[in-house]
Amino acid sequence: MTKGILYVVSAASGAGKTSLVAAVLKHVADIEVSVSHTTRAPRDGEVDGVNYHFVDAEKFEAMIEAGDFFESASVFGNMYGTSRQHIQEQLLLGKDVILEIDWQGARQIRQLVTDCKSIYILPPSISALRERLTSRGQDDEEVINKRMREAVSEMSHYAEFEYLIINDDFDTARDNLAAIIVGERMAFEHQQQKQAELLEELLTFEN
Repeated sequence: MTKGILYVVSAASGAGKTSLVAAVLKHVADIEVSVSHTTRAPRDGEVDGVNYHFVDAEKFEAMIEAGDFFESASVFGNMYGTSRQHIQEQLLLGKDVILEIDWQGARQIRQLVTDCKSIYILPPSISALRERLTSRGQDDEEVINKRMREAVSEMSHYAEFEYLIINDDFDTARDNLAAIIVGERMAFEHQQQKQAELLEELLTFEN
């Protein structure tokens, strides 16, 4: 069986990463999003096992000790971790997996899964980013400015990734993300494994 491909997708808050990934899942078959573990409380509308696996700090620390995570990090006082076992199982089953993660986690994953594909998503302008963060209506100006500074710091690491998508027009950005996934599936090494029987048949001729 052909091994699946791990796609590491990163972006600053407000760039539209989660919306783009969700849209791609509706257009590309045989791919899923890895669900991370976190110690933070669920937000309104979030479902355990769908958006995150919500666990307490004690459980999270036990999982770290057991080596259950590819990577883990503290973000705004909460812990986040990526399940090693689940991703490995899905890849061995031939299923592609998307991992949404920050640049620090992406760096760790690239070191552990050297054949993963990394994609960074940027907003079309700094003003568009501020508008997107402000339109959520959840934060005051001080918090928005803090998130903008964090976003600029995050975006400074875009050059560490293999692919770069500018999320200006949503449909175009979605199609570009889907094209990367489909294109990787057409790569020689991947096709050589997946189409092994066909390739052997095409190069065999008996008169």
